[in-house]
Amino acid sequence: MIILYFFLAHWFLSLFCQTFFLHRYGAHKMFTTSPFWEKFFYFLTFISQGSSFLNPRAYAILHRMHHAYSDTEKDPHSPHFFRDVWQMTMHTKEIYSNYANHKVEPEKAFRGNYPEWPALDKIGDMWIVRILFGALYVLFYVKFATAWWMFLLLPIHFFMGPIHGAIVNWCGHKYGYSNYDNDDHSKNSLPIDIFLMGELMQNNHHKKPNSINFAQKKFEIDPSYQIIKVLTFLRIIKLRKEP
Repeated sequence: MIILYFFLAHWFLSLFCQTFFLHRYGAHKMFTTSPFWEKFFYFLTFISQGSSFLNPRAYAILHRMHHAYSDTEKDPHSPHFFRDVWQMTMHTKEIYSNYANHKVEPEKAFRGNYPEWPALDKIGDMWIVRILFGALYVLFYVKFATAWWMFLLLPIHFFMGPIHGAIVNWCGHKYGYSNYDNDDHSKNSLPIDIFLMGELMQNNHHKKPNSINFAQKKFEIDPSYQIIKVLTFLRIIKLRKEP
C-alpha cells in the first residue's frame, strides 16, 4: 500500500504543479501571487516533477504556440500530424529543448514575462540531478515494494511531467466530445480526466483560454479549480478578471 500511496502522491502533486503553476500561471497568467509564493510553487514544481522537471518558460512558450496554431502544422504537439504518441512527444521535446536552453528565441507574439528562476532551472536540467531523483525513486521502491510488478511503475516516476503532457496533448485532441466549435480538434475527455485534474477539458479551455475554471457544463468538474478557490480564499493567489 505504501507504494500505491507514493505513486498517487507523486502523480497528483506533479500534475497539480503542471496545471496550476506551469499552465494556468506560467502560460496564461490567470492569477497573480507574491514573489514568495511564486518561488514556493516554482520550487514545489521542481521537487514534484523531479527527474522530469519542465522549464516553466519553455513550457509557457510551447503552450501559447499550441493555442495560436492549434491542430495545424505549426502546432508543436497536435496528434493529427504524427503516427503515434511517441513521435509527437519527441517532436515536442526538440522544440522544448531549444527554448529551455535558449538556443532559439520565440516569435515576437510568444515573448512575455514568464516565470524564470535561472539557478533552479539550471539545477533542474542537470543530468546528475535528474539521475539522483531517479535513484531516490528506485531506493524507495527497494525499501517498500512487496511485489516485483510494482517496479514497473518506476518509468512513470522517471518521466512524469512529459507523460502528463503526452496524455493531455494526445487524448485532448482526439477522444471525447466538444461543447464548442473552435476550428480545431480539441475535445473534452471526461472519463480520463479523473486522472488529469481538469487538463483534459481541452475543448472548453480552447474556447475560453483565460478562464480559470476549465469546467463549463453542470456535469463537468475541474478538480484543480476547487483547490484554486481555496488558495484564493487564503489570499495566496489573486484571480485576474477574465477579459
